[in-house]
Amino acid sequence: MTEKTGTFVVTHAEAESAVVRDVETAQVHTLASNPGLEVHDVLEATVAPEPPLEVAWQVVDVEDRRSIDLVDSDLEPTQHAKELAAAAEVGDLVTEERAGTGEIHVFCLPAEETEDAARDVLEDEETLSRAARLEAVRVEVRRSVPESPDGGNGVLSVRYLPD
Repeated sequence: MTEKTGTFVVTHAEAESAVVRDVETAQVHTLASNPGLEVHDVLEATVAPEPPLEVAWQVVDVEDRRSIDLVDSDLEPTQHAKELAAAAEVGDLVTEERAGTGEIHVFCLPAEETEDAARDVLEDEETLSRAARLEAVRVEVRRSVPESPDGGNGVLSVRYLPD
């Protein structure tokens, strides 16, 4: 095996070891030691297998390190996000680039599924990987649920935000 250079998200961290996931290939690497990494850290780094068995990896160079904050916001989606959801079918995902960097993902959902969907997004490792690819440092999840059961659909907004 050879060294790999790329963007990695820390998915698990203990005092003695850590697990990183390549955001492009989804390949997982168990590190034989933990050089001070914490869950949700993003590394632009080079990792290499440790001899002699080459089953565990080590970080050999770190070009950049940042952390991604996952925020379960109590704010409602913006008016623009609500308009995007209103134009979508239930279950559809609408993706829109933000001015500058980042993206906004908007889902139109059955009202009763909106809370569970928000929790799923916040717990999904792919949310972190997507944020790392987009160079975001904050992922903000907002939702809107109609007050009456027949009041329409729920709206879930996931905002991938830069510095």
